[in-house]
Amino acid sequence: MSSENEPAGGGADDAPPEQLALIRETVRRAKTPRAKPRTWRGAALAKERPVARVLVDKGVLHLDRYFDYAVPEELDGEAQPGVRVRVRFGAGRHRVRDGRREGGGLIDGFLIERLAESDYSGPLAALAQVVSPERVLDEELLGLVRAVADRYAGSVADVLQLAVPPRNARAEKRPSPQPLPPPTPPEPGSWTRYEQGAAFVAALAAGSAPRAVWNALPGPQWADELARAVTATLASGRGALVVLPDGRAVARVDAALTALLGEGRHAVLTADAGPEKRYAQWLAVRRGAVRAVVGTRAAMFAPVRDLGLVALWDDGDDSHSEPHAPQPHAREVLLLRAAQDRCAFLLGAWNCTVDAAQLVETGWARPLVAAREQVRAAAPLVRTVGDQDLARDEAARAARLPTLAWQVVRDGLRHGPVLVQVPRRGYVPRMACASCRTPARCRHCAGPLEGQESASALRCGWCGREEGDWHCPECGGFRLRAQVVGARRTAEELGRAFPAVPVRTSGREQVLDTVSQAPALVVSTPGAEPVAEGGYTAALLLDGWAMLGRPDLRAGEDALRRWLAAASLVRPQSAGGTVVAIAEPTLRPVQALVRWDPVGHAVRELGERAELGFPPVSRMAAVTGPPEAVAGFLRAVELPGEAEVLGPVPLPVTAEGRPRRVGAPPPDEHWERALVRVPPGRGAALAGALKTAQAARTARTARGSRGSEEAVWVRIDPPDIG
Repeated sequence: MSSENEPAGGGADDAPPEQLALIRETVRRAKTPRAKPRTWRGAALAKERPVARVLVDKGVLHLDRYFDYAVPEELDGEAQPGVRVRVRFGAGRHRVRDGRREGGGLIDGFLIERLAESDYSGPLAALAQVVSPERVLDEELLGLVRAVADRYAGSVADVLQLAVPPRNARAEKRPSPQPLPPPTPPEPGSWTRYEQGAAFVAALAAGSAPRAVWNALPGPQWADELARAVTATLASGRGALVVLPDGRAVARVDAALTALLGEGRHAVLTADAGPEKRYAQWLAVRRGAVRAVVGTRAAMFAPVRDLGLVALWDDGDDSHSEPHAPQPHAREVLLLRAAQDRCAFLLGAWNCTVDAAQLVETGWARPLVAAREQVRAAAPLVRTVGDQDLARDEAARAARLPTLAWQVVRDGLRHGPVLVQVPRRGYVPRMACASCRTPARCRHCAGPLEGQESASALRCGWCGREEGDWHCPECGGFRLRAQVVGARRTAEELGRAFPAVPVRTSGREQVLDTVSQAPALVVSTPGAEPVAEGGYTAALLLDGWAMLGRPDLRAGEDALRRWLAAASLVRPQSAGGTVVAIAEPTLRPVQALVRWDPVGHAVRELGERAELGFPPVSRMAAVTGPPEAVAGFLRAVELPGEAEVLGPVPLPVTAEGRPRRVGAPPPDEHWERALVRVPPGRGAALAGALKTAQAARTARTARGSRGSEEAVWVRIDPPDIG
């Protein structure tokens, strides 16, 4: 062992007799000391395969490769491929002692493989420690991680942080349960409502690998249908993985699977479970004790044995996009898994995204839809109120809601709860001058002034300062009007209009999971709608212009997705279910809602994007940063010949005190963004070129050859391209 372990000073011989006896007794009872993470000076190496190839946990791109280390003989048994290790990293060639490289800081890593010899000619440092003998990384998971890193121009270490949860020693010590035998194939159940639904379930039970884009019918049956698809896959002796957008959706599928299969046949992987429970569930999957996984986006890398089905619900939801580098999307990860494992693929939602329509258009997947008779039988009646209707409606000019909406709410409350979807949270998130309609802005940071529920003063939505004596800089007026009304103000207005009816709100501050079937007004922001027992009798979709008017390529698709999600919670038309959308009825997303035809809307959107060369038909990357850094990066990168650079263009300046998104400019800094577009089939070449250029920048910064270069953010498939 290293001389660093020897005691400094006189040692134990100088101690009193009583203390010396105590020391000797303690040594006798002590276990064999474990190797400390030090230098292993003079330690013998393993006799067979004395070289360990290690992936160090450094997310920088220029270090995205393996490093060789020597394996001490004491660690020979535990140092197996797939285990967590600690190594010393960063020592130079000049720090060599007894043929071993020394120095550097301790860093975590994964042991990838053991070799007989290294292709590195210099001296090797020794493994410092095997953190745990649990083999958490196998070749299949490593291949998936590498494929995701290559697709998104990221590093393997960054993707591994998303794929392998942090270690928990207590969970690791507990044994996983014994695997249960495969269940019996399930009945198709409500899958018979779809033209090829029963055949899809039968193909899963037979061991086939069908690929389908599933346009689900409105109603709560989708969770049971997903559970039956998972059960059919388990019946064939294979594993299944289901990724859902949030914990509420996970809870519904979890309950459906438990009712169908009982306890112990599936694992739930969500962040809400806590680190110990989540790691224990992950280990049960990794060890093969559980063959089915249900979870949020972190579960997309779950190491399911003999994977037979990957399923994703509501791929248009923003929560499927990982905010941490390299920001992969769950849909693309599951597509890679379906290709890598040759397993079945199911992409389901009430809506149909343009990306899902492209999978069908290219023939990679088949549509799984219901006949129009089934759609009409399951969907509620959808009515619209446009600008012309509002202009003719005296009630709409005096109040916020038109006459039709008041009538639908009044009639619906006689039979059950009514849902009101409001696109903005808060009380009055936007105010404007009552005379000239100039938006009310903060004098300090130019942020939007918001009305408060129980205060006469205004408050800035960015910096939080109060404004007590605002006046309009354009006309000098002092009177304000609500430009946008939030969920709390809407609940207050409806409470005054229907004083005998309870009003409940569901939003960012408090998200309700379910509500009873008693009459009530449920005011919710998009995505936070609770499920009503027996379904809502009616739904109001307010301020459609707020979602349709966003300067975003996906504004129409996203608005339709949110409307359909709310309308799917309403009872069918045959049971009196009615939906009123306050939006211009001539717009394409509104027409798709009225006809309940999200597939037709997605197909037309796909055709227009193909003509314009927009994603998902083309592949695109965003390069963001200070103007000089973006210009230098674009000059240095060797883009494919077919690449087209759009921009750069300036980005909005982030105000001080406003929440900053990942990749957004720091407060008060001026950044630019350039979009790089390539035709289909050239996405891998684009990602490779951007990754190479970014690695060169980080390497120069690490060496200090050009000082500290300003950071440049590179994102493949940016969700927001304007």
